[in-house]
Amino acid sequence: MLRRFLFSLLTVFLCTMLTFFIIRVAPGNPVKAMAVNIMLYEGLDEDTAYARAKSMLNYDPDQPVLEAFGSYVWNLLQGNLGVSMVYRQPVINIIFDTLPWTLLILVLALTFSASIGILAGLRIAWARKRWLNTGLNFYSSVFGAIPEYIVAYLLVSFFAGQLRIFPMKGAYDGQLVTPGPNLPFILNVLYFAILPVMTYVVTQLAGWVLGTRANATNVLGSDYTTYAMARGLPAKRIARTYVGRNAILPMVTNIVLSFGFMFGGIGLVEGVFNYPGLGSFFVGAIGQRDYPLMQGMFLMTTLSVVLFSYLAEILYRIIDPRIRNIRL
Repeated sequence: MLRRFLFSLLTVFLCTMLTFFIIRVAPGNPVKAMAVNIMLYEGLDEDTAYARAKSMLNYDPDQPVLEAFGSYVWNLLQGNLGVSMVYRQPVINIIFDTLPWTLLILVLALTFSASIGILAGLRIAWARKRWLNTGLNFYSSVFGAIPEYIVAYLLVSFFAGQLRIFPMKGAYDGQLVTPGPNLPFILNVLYFAILPVMTYVVTQLAGWVLGTRANATNVLGSDYTTYAMARGLPAKRIARTYVGRNAILPMVTNIVLSFGFMFGGIGLVEGVFNYPGLGSFFVGAIGQRDYPLMQGMFLMTTLSVVLFSYLAEILYRIIDPRIRNIRL
């Protein structure tokens, strides 16, 4: 496990380094863009406007890249992610303010999609009905090929725009409820989260059903399941004890892995609903060339994927005794 942990740290460092250099070489310079605006609205000359823009953004594009990277890593080791160019706030504060909203969406979406998908996959594998498999394949072909943000646009257009059942944007109604640990606020937050959560449930449900069905089908064809049927054990016991437990086992680690990958791809979905989560600020940072915020968001994405991948391996070694003694 120590080897796997060191490999995870190396992965985080390499991703951080690549992100830093890619951002620096990408087209667009926030200092020049601000300097142009200063020249237009304040009538200053180019050099003065450029110097003021560097001072306002606290960023020097003329600093050598290696020197800038060394400063960034040194600040990172001290827990300093820099200050956002656009919001004029420490990046770490923005992350802490937006992270709870993103976690709310991901936890609810993963809970519903995984629970429904696993139960449905077990049922389809056990029933062995052709029309169920045909319907599942059709559903998977349609929604598996549509990006999540397209589904988000369809849901918000129909349920919020046409039917006006759910709100189009935001996380809660500030005029209706008072933020805090009170029931009206909690219910209002859950009401606003329905469409973002539904987006993930619609797009990921088929994957959970297909994965569980495949696992359950393999278990049904195993020798110990055949022996249990030959012994005349009750069907419910076979379905629950033999098929269910063994088919769900690999899906438990998939839940942990899915959480990490969902964390990295939530930006466009939150952007559609103007949801004040981590991903929405991530997309905004990219559009506005907010380098410190971009780097902080990329770092959070990398850490989430690496961390949950590492946790998935640990969890699988705990719940599956067959690989408990295998060295990683």
